Amino acid sequence: MDGELRVDLLRGSDIARHVEALAQLRITVFKEFPYLYDGTADYEAHYLQTYIACADSLIVMVRDGEKAVGASTSLPLAAAHEEMRQPFRAAGLPLERYHYFGESLLLRAYRGRGLGVRFFEEREAHGRELGLDWATFCAVDRPGNHPMRPAGYVPNDTFWGRRGYVRDAALQCRMSWLDVGDAASSDKTLVFWRKRLAAA
Repeated sequence: MDGELRVDLLRGSDIARHVEALAQLRITVFKEFPYLYDGTADYEAHYLQTYIACADSLIVMVRDGEKAVGASTSLPLAAAHEEMRQPFRAAGLPLERYHYFGESLLLRAYRGRGLGVRFFEEREAHGRELGLDWATFCAVDRPGNHPMRPAGYVPNDTFWGRRGYVRDAALQCRMSWLDVGDAASSDKTLVFWRKRLAAA
């Protein structure tokens, strides 16, 4: 890891001071495949209010000097957006036992330095501190022949599997956003991955 990089842990209301930087990271990184998200600063500011309002949320932020170059978010699933809670409620799974990981964002130039692992380690440790038993996140499910899939694209499935996460195709949610190049928003399917944090 570059000696100039700094990792900060932001919680709850502390996040409010960093909304602009976090919004820009989400817009920049999620514009890439597979999300192809054509986002706006106004929507991002609204989205991040959920993390600001939750005292038990955590955002791991990476800076190069004063510039935010990466961030990773989490909060108890019971405090997450309804789209994330609904599949667990429908499956009869207890929301209060899960820690939800929202996103991991790194500008391209900073990838491959171990920060992705650090993001998972910090969020898992936070979930254990909160006494939660499981960690979970969801990922968009794009077809393998998607016309905007870059040549040589490698999904994160292997990385997540090495971290102990298992894809649970029975847990899915639907979200709508505007894809790059589209004129209107469209629904996407996201599939959840889970990992037990505490001993059974």
